[in-house]
Amino acid sequence: MRQLKLGIPKGSLESATIALFGQAGWTISAHSRNYFPTINDPEMSCALVRSQEMAGYVANGTLDAGLTGLDWIMESQADVVEIAELSYSKSSDQPARWVLIVRGDSSINALEDLAGKRIATELVGFTRRILAERGIDATVEFSWGATEAKVVEGLVDAAVEITETGSTIRAHGLRIVCNLLHTTTRLIANRAALEDPWKKARIEQIALLTRAALTARHKVALKMNVPAAQLDQVVRLLPSLHAPTVSHLYDRDWLALETVVDREMVRDLLPRLIVAGAQGILEYDLKKMV
Repeated sequence: MRQLKLGIPKGSLESATIALFGQAGWTISAHSRNYFPTINDPEMSCALVRSQEMAGYVANGTLDAGLTGLDWIMESQADVVEIAELSYSKSSDQPARWVLIVRGDSSINALEDLAGKRIATELVGFTRRILAERGIDATVEFSWGATEAKVVEGLVDAAVEITETGSTIRAHGLRIVCNLLHTTTRLIANRAALEDPWKKARIEQIALLTRAALTARHKVALKMNVPAAQLDQVVRLLPSLHAPTVSHLYDRDWLALETVVDREMVRDLLPRLIVAGAQGILEYDLKKMV
């Protein structure tokens, strides 16, 4: 039996990725001290790989496809094909960003102020390229971890670090000088795998269903009963992809209405629907939306 070899990012994205695949229809079960999770699809096999190394393993054919951040694709400069942008991270559906950080009392206020300075980061290649493009001569050194602490303790003048909210950076008395890169998770594939019709179809299936799952996270379905005489008033309140689905109830003076709306709208929309005459309103989550 043929199998598609898929890389799952190990580390901070691992749980979020497994949850996304679960919503998309694949149950992935990771096992302690085992780098090869099981998946409920006999035509797929999984391997846990660090995000930093994923693009290299996909490029050399060890994996047919994998998920990793745009940051590590750019850092490795590996020859892979980006199939889909999947906007999720370890704790939210918002993109993370790589930022230049310094101590609160630092005189560094722009990239140009880094001339002659020392910078610590995991994203060494990317940072060096950014500085070279601007003609800035600075020392960029690889950080094995605790990068923020090196700035706090004065071991380096600045750092390029990843953050989602910036709260940890501020908590250490540091400040963000500027954003360098917004990064989201990408589904990437090996070029040779895409030349195989069977593998290409499976990779496109993964892209379709994971994107559908992410889209559904931002939407909810609403069902309600509406007096026929007040239908127009209720419908005017309801955005939808095309138009709400409306059907008659046994009592011909009442209608059943169903639609999909942005999740964030519901808090303000429900009271207005009740005032307009809607009753028996139900809200429920969606699994996928294509």
